Amino acid sequence: MSHYNPAKRRTIFNPDSKEPFKVSRSKIDLFMECPRCFYLDQRLGIPRPRSFPFTLNSAVDKLLKKEFDIHREKGSKHPLLDTYGLDAVPFKDERMEEWRDALKRGIGFLHKPTNLFIRGGIDDVWVTPEEELLIVDYKATAKESEVNLDAEWQEGYKRQVEVYQWLFRMNGFKVSDTAYFVYVNGQTDREAFDAKLEFDVKLIPYKGSDKWIEKTLEELKTCLMSEKSPQPTDDCEYCTYRNNAAAAFQIKIKEKKESEKSTLF
Repeated sequence: MSHYNPAKRRTIFNPDSKEPFKVSRSKIDLFMECPRCFYLDQRLGIPRPRSFPFTLNSAVDKLLKKEFDIHREKGSKHPLLDTYGLDAVPFKDERMEEWRDALKRGIGFLHKPTNLFIRGGIDDVWVTPEEELLIVDYKATAKESEVNLDAEWQEGYKRQVEVYQWLFRMNGFKVSDTAYFVYVNGQTDREAFDAKLEFDVKLIPYKGSDKWIEKTLEELKTCLMSEKSPQPTDDCEYCTYRNNAAAAFQIKIKEKKESEKSTLF
C-alpha cells in the first residue's frame, strides 16, 4: 500500500524559469477557491490531502462516454438530445481521446501574457448543424430532489465548462456560449436494490462566460511570482485546520517550556 507523501511532487513553479508552466483547469479552480492553498500546492509543492476516488461516478462517466461514442461513430443523434429538442450530434474528431485525457494531455493553450500553459480534460463535445461546438460535462449524484445547478458549491461546475469553452475558442473553434450538463441521478425510491441501480438522466443547459479567465490568469501568475504566500481564506477548511493545529502546537510548546522552567526553582 502506497502512503500519501505531500512532499513528493512532480513540478512546482520556478519564478526564474523561462519555460511555460502548466496549469490545469482544476488548479485554476483551486486558486479561485483559496489562493493560499494554490500557492502551497503549486509554488511550495505541498498539495491538499487527497480525497478518496469517486469510483461509482467514474463508472457512470465511462459508460456515458461509451454510449455517446456509439453515436459519434455513426454520426447519429443520441435519444437524449431528441428528448430535449436539441439539434446536435456528438462531435467526431481524431483528438477526442486526447482531449479527454485530463491527467496527461487534454486540450491546451499557451497564454503568452503570463507564459502559462492552460489545459483541461473534457467529457464530451457536441456539434450543431452550424458547426458550432457545445461543451458537455457529465455529472452523477443520488438525491431525492430534482437535480439543478443552483447550489453555491456548483459554481465550480460552471467555471469548469467556461474554461473548456475558452480553451476551445483559443484553439480556433467556434464555440456556443451554452454548455450542457448530462446530469444522472440515482433512483433511491425503488423497493429493492436487486443488484441494480437505475438513474434518471437530465440535460441541463448553462450559458457561460469566459470573460473572467484572462484577469484570473494574471492574478494567478502574480500569486505564483510572489515570495510571500497569500493570507488564509476565511471559509477554507484546510487553512482553518492548519491554523488551528499550528496554534495548538504553539500552546503545547509554551506549556512545556513553562513547566520545565518551574522545575528549576
